[in-house]
Amino acid sequence: MKRRLCAVLLAILMATVSLTNTTMAEDSGRQMEDVDCSGYTFEDLFEYDNAVFMFEILDDWATSDLYANSWVNESRAATVRENLDGLFDGFPGGNNSWISTDERDAVRSIGAKCIADMYTRIGIREGLPHRGGVDWNDVEFVEDGIGLEEVNLIPEGHPEERSCSGRYAFASADCQEVPVTATNNLEISMFTLEEETHNTRFNKLPNSGNSDFTVAMNVTNVTSATMMFTFPFIDGMRMANWTILDDGVENLGAGSIEEIFLPDGSVRVSVDIQYDKADYPMIRNIFFDMTTTPPDTNDFPVWTGNEPVDDTIVPMIKDGSEVVAITGETMVDWASDNDAWGLDCQFTETGWSSRMNSDGDLLVTSGSSQSSDATCHLVDPYGATSNASHTWRFGQPASFSAAAGMFTDSVEIDSTPSLLVQNLAVAISATQGSTTGVATNVNLGSTTSSDSVSLSGISPGAFMIHVMATSPGMLDWEAEFDLGLEKRNSLPVVNIDYDSIEGTYATWSSDQYSFTLTGTAVDPDGGSVTLSAVMCDETSTGFTTNGDDWSVTLSIANCVAQGLTEYYVVITAKDSVDAISSTDITVPDPYATDNSGTENTDDTSEEESGLPSIGMFASIVAMLGAALLARRD
Repeated sequence: MKRRLCAVLLAILMATVSLTNTTMAEDSGRQMEDVDCSGYTFEDLFEYDNAVFMFEILDDWATSDLYANSWVNESRAATVRENLDGLFDGFPGGNNSWISTDERDAVRSIGAKCIADMYTRIGIREGLPHRGGVDWNDVEFVEDGIGLEEVNLIPEGHPEERSCSGRYAFASADCQEVPVTATNNLEISMFTLEEETHNTRFNKLPNSGNSDFTVAMNVTNVTSATMMFTFPFIDGMRMANWTILDDGVENLGAGSIEEIFLPDGSVRVSVDIQYDKADYPMIRNIFFDMTTTPPDTNDFPVWTGNEPVDDTIVPMIKDGSEVVAITGETMVDWASDNDAWGLDCQFTETGWSSRMNSDGDLLVTSGSSQSSDATCHLVDPYGATSNASHTWRFGQPASFSAAAGMFTDSVEIDSTPSLLVQNLAVAISATQGSTTGVATNVNLGSTTSSDSVSLSGISPGAFMIHVMATSPGMLDWEAEFDLGLEKRNSLPVVNIDYDSIEGTYATWSSDQYSFTLTGTAVDPDGGSVTLSAVMCDETSTGFTTNGDDWSVTLSIANCVAQGLTEYYVVITAKDSVDAISSTDITVPDPYATDNSGTENTDDTSEEESGLPSIGMFASIVAMLGAALLARRD
């Protein structure tokens, strides 16, 4: 019987089964490379609160992309952590009621291998509708394409979080662990790796979706989930029928199934399903039938009146590539249809063309001309076309350029109108990921305008130019341009406060064992700054910060042990790209006694009393103090 190896695995996937065994190596305990999770499904391993499955059949009708995400809350999250820790029984730090980042990483390394053995529980069969009892074309996992990720398995900032580096043999230098009883919510997901095209496959459908086929899925133990099945574009494809069977008996109340037509003409089937654990081992299957046979009746798509009027300018980037000319969000209320609708646009100029994508965007490929008119009709998934049409002009209202290179505070941008419109109100800003800088507003007429754009708030590194533009008779335009620009890094600035009245940098503690320094640290680029202090060969990172202000308390124990009475301190600031600047000071010990050039002349009284000399006594006290300070530190 397999022990608990899978449990962990599935915890990394998203929802799975009940614990299994792992192979034991003769001398070194569990052997994680020897993974066998065959015969299991996600829900066999553990219970999740809710899950989303996105299954997309790719254009070859033989490979597919399965994305899964599950949410595990509170007590169930603690159970997942306990199961994962139990997988490592026999390893240092394993099965000890603490779950570590090392254990998490180990599970990630074998997760894909385990999942590849499991059932997807999805089957496809061409031909007339089927409800079981046939040889299904089963979908199976592809190990090389499986990516896994979890969120918050090791919750950051947990009050009981501790380092496990040095605590266990072979622990990594940055190992952290929390108790398995932690109830912080977590997520587990599976996806196709970025460098791969698919993570599931099946035997190619002979007719590539052009004839009837049935999709089936076993949803036993799927407590609460939404499943989306997306198919490639096939002219006229639709869902003809669906059902849910419990032990072979129809039970439509167990969930719902809905077809969704996408603007590019493809179709998606949405399934919402629940399963009461008390019903186990009752078998629940869902079936839905796809066909290309036209429906008996079909409504024509109609304009709503919210669409642009004729001769409206549709702004876009014209570089010969396929770009988004109109977003689905912009067009969402332009038309209506019982199923779905898209735009079918015919351009007057050579080389121009368009198509709809599944997100509802209109994608346009430009020709050699500066602009082109296009006459656009509405079309639904079954080819029904609106009688009414609109004619719009597509083109790029302006172009933008700059001298490529590195910049510090601002960059000069040239804006050149194409005269597609007479006047253009433009807001130009630097952008970097989700960060957009301060905008420069330009009223662009018939000539080129050169304007300075601030780089405030932009981090060092490459950035793009973000443009928002409006003009009467034109749809609003938003675009980004890569002009080969980069922001130069500025070194962080660190200062140490000096008390001119007291004539010192340091504030000493009452026990005289330490002193506190304060100051400011600023990254001119607006990024974060990491601080460290070095004194007497010791490094401290225990800074308290409040905005740009910082303070740090340094112990002199190691300095005293070295016989030092002046303390050389270097404060170093490092920014987000590891650029470093530092400042240094020397702090004298105000309590140290300077006996140079003096000597004790009271020899007689010391000899007569039989007591040690004052100099010897002071030396012993200093030595004891150094020892105590060393222990204290």
